Amino acid sequence: MAFVITSPCKDEKAGECVEVCPVDCIEEGKDMFYIDPDICIDCGACEAVCPVEAIYHEDEVPAEETEYIELNRRFFQE
Repeated sequence: MAFVITSPCKDEKAGECVEVCPVDCIEEGKDMFYIDPDICIDCGACEAVCPVEAIYHEDEVPAEETEYIELNRRFFQE
């Protein structure tokens, strides 16, 4: 499991998450940031600093945001 960035990040891109990630698994996309599930070590540092509360552990993503689990994965497969 990994952390997932959801819709509040879209067009916000505050970036605090990138600064605190110890394994550099967060990358900037066109309109939001994405977490590479293969690199994420589940430390939670990103979740704690997100000013828009867009980051959730994969199994805690709200039902209305579950599409972002796949969007995060797909970003790193392209």
